Amino acid sequence: MNPTKKFAVILAGCGHRDGAEIQESVMALYAIALSNSTYEVFAPDIPQHHVINHLTGQPADETRNVLVEAARIARGNIKPLNEFKSQDFDILMFAGGFGVAKNLCTYAFEGAECTVNPDVEKAVESMHSAGKPIGALCISPVILAKVLDNVTVTLGQDPAAIENVKMMGANHETTNAREIVIDRKNKVVTNPCYMLDSSIVDIAEGAINTVNALLEM
Repeated sequence: MNPTKKFAVILAGCGHRDGAEIQESVMALYAIALSNSTYEVFAPDIPQHHVINHLTGQPADETRNVLVEAARIARGNIKPLNEFKSQDFDILMFAGGFGVAKNLCTYAFEGAECTVNPDVEKAVESMHSAGKPIGALCISPVILAKVLDNVTVTLGQDPAAIENVKMMGANHETTNAREIVIDRKNKVVTNPCYMLDSSIVDIAEGAINTVNALLEM
């Protein structure tokens, strides 16, 4: 395994209801570091769609910024996504969380008809056109399904999500928590994480399996 690969990790804020899923994000960074690779973290410098009180599950009357919130997970070591340059990285990876479907794209509101944030779309397209691998956890494979042509991904086992992915022109494979789906043609690796009733150990193993498969590419 090559220890010199550099990952770019894109986060959607902080918190599974309105931003990046924290455990998925941390386990993704852990898996990268465990492989002796390095990473830089990015997030779009945009307002969150809304803020959810994670204790009550109810919307809060406040506004937050996706980049500022994601900086909590990255311990401040983060850059705005519009500064991302594909030539600086070997692999691109997305953590999950409902913020992916609310902040990085509009999947939470428009399903298969969603649009993707321009900087997110540019990052995916630039890495893909350069033949570099892309990994996506949890709900974030919907971004790849929307941006890339005829890509194969997994969102676990949810029938509605599977149907939406197929409506976007992508292929879907049903998986369990630690299983990954590898699309070798498109150099894409996906894992369902908390799209299923998973444990934190499942999340760690899924992230490690995803990172290892990306490195093998």
